Amino acid sequence: MLTDPFAIADAYRMLSVMPKIAVLAGDGIGPEVCAEAVKVLQAVDQQHELNLTFERAVIGGAAIDQYGVAITDSDFAMCEKCDAILLGAVGGPKWDDPEATVRPEQALFRLRFGFKLYANLRPVKVNSTLIGASPIRQEVLEGTDLLVVRELTGGLYFGKPSKIFKAPNGVTKAVDTMAYSQPEIERIVDTAFKLARERRKKVTSVDKANVLSTSRLWRQVATAVAKRYPDVEYGNMLVDNCSMQLIRDPRQFDVIVTENMFGDILTDEASQLTGSMGLLPSASLGTGKFGLYEPIHGSAPDIAGKGIANPLATILSSALMLRLSLNRPDAAETIETAVQRVLDSGYRTVDIVAPGTKQVPTDEMGNLVVEALREAVAAA
Repeated sequence: MLTDPFAIADAYRMLSVMPKIAVLAGDGIGPEVCAEAVKVLQAVDQQHELNLTFERAVIGGAAIDQYGVAITDSDFAMCEKCDAILLGAVGGPKWDDPEATVRPEQALFRLRFGFKLYANLRPVKVNSTLIGASPIRQEVLEGTDLLVVRELTGGLYFGKPSKIFKAPNGVTKAVDTMAYSQPEIERIVDTAFKLARERRKKVTSVDKANVLSTSRLWRQVATAVAKRYPDVEYGNMLVDNCSMQLIRDPRQFDVIVTENMFGDILTDEASQLTGSMGLLPSASLGTGKFGLYEPIHGSAPDIAGKGIANPLATILSSALMLRLSLNRPDAAETIETAVQRVLDSGYRTVDIVAPGTKQVPTDEMGNLVVEALREAVAAA
């Protein structure tokens, strides 16, 4: 008999014949890129008879303006009734007051922690069609295909609440707390090894064990978990060395597993291997099928409303959602193939445009992916 509320919710979702997706567009370019991903999902829904339904809610800065909180209790409850979440991005200069007690990012933290989404998967695969968009030399990039597994509900981002304050000596100070427990580390490292078994069977655990106590615990636990997987190659790497090796020799990596802040930084760096943050999707998962899917980029307020944002990371995030939460790898592959066909045809948003390619706006890129989907069906 199921007693855990999350397990019960997952069981009900599995029985659903009409998968429900919560669309949380957020701020900045979030609404623009989410609109294109929904457009593509609706097109693939017609082809594969997925029977998708969509629920929408306001989060982040937009929710602060409207409700005074980054996400309302009622919208969080709505997400609980869905099979997956598609999220755009949150934040912007308007809400960047360091003294503010309510911040857009609190919506992300509540969703991640509230749904126990401790594993953030960020695939980084260099597309041969776009290899010229990266500032890194082609001979270094070719064949790069790695997966960063980022711990998502611990570390500095979920440390003891703190604020900027004046010490007794009059000096202004701020304190953040990083904490990790053995079970938190064990479950994320175990996830990484399971994923590596489905790939090239190599795990690199990244830490800062020469300085941080949390990293020394991380390395101790990771080494113990590795013994359960004798068929998977395992190694440790300091985060500063890893940041260098990602640029120097990215092909050496298969699965990288690391803590919250390091994973956040390293994947932004790794995005430049592909040429743009606008190309990289992500999935945040827990123990069940429920997941949160979003591009790794931020809200990019400087280009919001200009129609130049790249929607492909969000569209590819929706493909991950179909594969991992809705158990429809066939539909996911259809989207991924359509995206590749559009890129092979030379269409680009401004972040990846190059000589000999055709620049298109955000909505046109979404339309092109939909058209590629339909052409594939017609040709089948």
